[in-house]
Amino acid sequence: MKRAAPLILVLVAACGSDSTPPTTPPNSNNQFRITITTAGAEPKELTVPQGTRVLFVNNDSRRRNMTSDPHPEHDLCPELNVVGFLNTGQSKETGNLNAVRTCGFHDHDDPDNNNVKGRIVIRP
Repeated sequence: MKRAAPLILVLVAACGSDSTPPTTPPNSNNQFRITITTAGAEPKELTVPQGTRVLFVNNDSRRRNMTSDPHPEHDLCPELNVVGFLNTGQSKETGNLNAVRTCGFHDHDDPDNNNVKGRIVIRP
């Protein structure tokens, strides 16, 4: 029995060591969405009210890495960078788009592909 105690402590410690933050599933009812298919992003421009989150849906046959303009800095609208990697069939929401501005987006791994570029216009 004395040998079982250290093993239990190791297992308990390992359970709490995951540094990956829990994720909240995206709101599938979100009316503000951009869908990516083999033809590209649709719509290319989306106007949303201030404070909105936008749902990116990947219906393409390849993984996408959606980020804010400009490439490669991605610092125009950091709220878009929350989306990041999207596997086929996956969807993720941006952070809250609180600042009134226009945010360009693109696929970081395919930055010259105009089909997966677009803009989100945030209005008061």
